[in-house]
Amino acid sequence: MSGRSVIVTGGFGALGKIVAAAFAAQGDKVARVDFAPRPSEENPLGLDLPGVDLTQPTAAEAACAKVAAAFGGIDVLLNVAGGFTWETLADGSVATWQRLHAMNAVTAVTMIKAALPALRRRPGGRIVNIGAGAAIQAAAGMGAYAASKAAVHRLTESLAAELAQEDITVNAVLPSIIDTPANRADMPNADFKSWVRPEAIADVMLFLASDAARAISGALIPVSRGNPG
Repeated sequence: MSGRSVIVTGGFGALGKIVAAAFAAQGDKVARVDFAPRPSEENPLGLDLPGVDLTQPTAAEAACAKVAAAFGGIDVLLNVAGGFTWETLADGSVATWQRLHAMNAVTAVTMIKAALPALRRRPGGRIVNIGAGAAIQAAAGMGAYAASKAAVHRLTESLAAELAQEDITVNAVLPSIIDTPANRADMPNADFKSWVRPEAIADVMLFLASDAARAISGALIPVSRGNPG
């Protein structure tokens, strides 16, 4: 199934760029869409769309139209874009709940809605969302984040049911703490070996987007095993 047209939202970030590179390595044409003004690494055979506010439906529609025009359609949508804030309810703000809902849930909704017409025109369409293990049972200070990711879980299940009779699968990957430079800086005393490497998450997304996973839809797949090395 190589040579497909693939969109990675949040494609300039620590996880998104690893996911994009993994799909590009198997021969896919990869478009990285991000709110950031520029990527830190090149995407020589793909397409980069910087400065895109995916909380706005019109921006998502414009991004999907550019990808479809450049690559001849859309085969795979990988919703990696999102954000995190640790904040207790007592000391935090309602604005945090609104912001994380927009970053984690609304961006997935706008991109899926914008990409669906193109996905329906191709065989074997794939949508893979990034949920969170923390949304299964939220710890202290994780309410806003967990609630926004729980919305992604329910979106995944509901959309899979909506598309059950179509040739499109919808699944979500639920990582535990991801081993990124930002997380290491925020939690310098943590055991990094227990964290999930971005490459491991990319491997699961590669599988869910493959023909081997054609019978899987509506699944919420935990990816929680750390790096033993």
